Amino acid sequence: MKKDFVDDMLPTTNEDEMKRLMQDLDKEQAYREHKCWRQYITVVISVAFVFFQLYATLSGRITAQILRASHLAFVQALAFLLFPATKRLPRNTLPWYDVVLALLGAACWLYIVVHFQELVRRTGAYTPVDIAVGALGILILIESCRRIVGLPILIIACCFILYAFVGPYLPGFFNHRGYSFQRVVSHLFYNTEGIMGTPIGACSTFIFLFILFGALLESTGIGQFFIDVCNAIAGGASGGPAKVAVLSSALLGTVSGSSVSNTVGSGSFTIPMMKKLGYRGEFAGAVEAAASTGGQLMPPIMGAAAFLMAESLGLPYITIVKAAIVPALLYFAGIFITVHLEAKKLGLKGLPREELPRFLPLFMKKGYMILPLFIIIVFLCMGKTAVYAALMGIVSVVLIGVVSSFVDLAHGKKPRFTARSMVDIMCAAARNIISVAIACAMAGIIIGIVTLTGIGLKFGAGLISISHGIAFVTLFLTMISSIILGMGAPTTANYLITSTITASAIIGLGIEPLAAHMFAFYFGIIADVTPPVALAAIAGAAIAKAKPIRTAFQATKLAIGAFIIPYMFVFNPKMLMIDASVSSIIWIVITALIGMFGISSGLEGYSFKKASIVERVLFLAGGLLCIIPESRSDVAGLVIIAALIAFQIVARKKARTA
Repeated sequence: MKKDFVDDMLPTTNEDEMKRLMQDLDKEQAYREHKCWRQYITVVISVAFVFFQLYATLSGRITAQILRASHLAFVQALAFLLFPATKRLPRNTLPWYDVVLALLGAACWLYIVVHFQELVRRTGAYTPVDIAVGALGILILIESCRRIVGLPILIIACCFILYAFVGPYLPGFFNHRGYSFQRVVSHLFYNTEGIMGTPIGACSTFIFLFILFGALLESTGIGQFFIDVCNAIAGGASGGPAKVAVLSSALLGTVSGSSVSNTVGSGSFTIPMMKKLGYRGEFAGAVEAAASTGGQLMPPIMGAAAFLMAESLGLPYITIVKAAIVPALLYFAGIFITVHLEAKKLGLKGLPREELPRFLPLFMKKGYMILPLFIIIVFLCMGKTAVYAALMGIVSVVLIGVVSSFVDLAHGKKPRFTARSMVDIMCAAARNIISVAIACAMAGIIIGIVTLTGIGLKFGAGLISISHGIAFVTLFLTMISSIILGMGAPTTANYLITSTITASAIIGLGIEPLAAHMFAFYFGIIADVTPPVALAAIAGAAIAKAKPIRTAFQATKLAIGAFIIPYMFVFNPKMLMIDASVSSIIWIVITALIGMFGISSGLEGYSFKKASIVERVLFLAGGLLCIIPESRSDVAGLVIIAALIAFQIVARKKARTA
């Protein structure tokens, strides 16, 4: 690849602007950057945090409750040392009150570690000191959530806490007998069905390992490698940069845990390229936003939601990964087809081949970067646990880094892996886990109130009652609820909220639990491009210098697959590889791809030529028929789309002849 290729394509956006944009839109990126002695405090705590987690995983000697409480103690300390109270405060200072909050937040969870045996003996008979410590710990957790994760999950969690107290005064299925302050605090703080429940349990084990793995992998430059590979594959095709955006976002989504970060990271390269080629600013920003949001649906990581889903459903992690493959591929195929049709309609060409990297030389030179991902997948397919696979992935990245450093030294270059870089990687991993852990802890509050009051089952029953048990109406109401609940929430919080509150309604219809959880998760994630919040679309619009609301609507149109695919796998779980043969999966994929082509052609108004209103309606109808999981509808849809394609090809030939 020519070294100046990427630089030539970035005339409008610099690194500082990208950083400011991420800090404005993504609370997780708005952390302090200490440049004096204060830096060493966070560095020491972060490194100790990583070593503690590795020791806990490798030794297996720490009990679950102590591990989870210790994990939260580190998280609470770093949360207040790294993140200011508001965006307007300077990021190079450390106020005294944040030091106090950091100490108190850590002390509340260390109280469980120090007094664990005593707390176990007096379960159900907690002292006033126990309750005071628990209440203070919950309040400090809420403040850290406000700073780092955002208001959506905070408001929902506080509403659930309030519900525990006001339930006796509410009508209908919301009514319950009510609970005392002591009961609510002890249940949330000390019980493994509350804050220290399943979500934080997953976070303190394999999620942390995978985040450390991701931080190590990013240090190898794999993000740029993915973009180079995508340029080599699709950069020269019609509308090449837009296709590169789709492919690179899918690949980056395997290691990225944020729609906004993914949009800004790859969009800083792809959006200027798309605009230079001739795409409208709104379309360019929307392509990157829709594709980057889909990265959270792409296995094996799925923004850490895959691990939480496996833990919540009690299924092997590899089962979740297999279930997510076909829906994710269909989602990206829908965006890719729309991008291709838009390029053809506008007559856009690709980038000059001589300016693009060559795939084979590139892969021969840097292909080793994907070995750690390959190793993880191999171990998972062999039936190993997610923890074991993550550890092997970490070891492989470190070995590759050490070998590459020796190669760099042999060629007189500065080695990539040094003691300083390893410390930076550990600090990045500790910083990245903070938002995930706080989201998991807040979700624990929601789950704790659900288990205490039984509102989860009541909510599901309420939705079914409102819809009169009609499956499609229940699914539609669940879709709307999940989109609302997912607005502005990070991926992990998104899954935990939607699965806890809305998935039970679908399961109540007799739907496969995995399909129900995936359904709620899909619509929670798509809130990142759905107006009015649409954080990923706003990020794309900012880079493209386009209007945010138009970009959001365009991104919603591009992401139409995400509004259709969940209905497909709910009514036909074979798409999730549940009790499915290879032949049935192949047939589902083929008909669904043709259906996505039909829908994209109808929405875009172009297939092989500009489509009339009637043709657009027929394309949409044929596409929907192909997507409906029935053989007769598949055949009817295929016939309609084939007839329309033949008609358009003949009409185009006649027009050219004339």
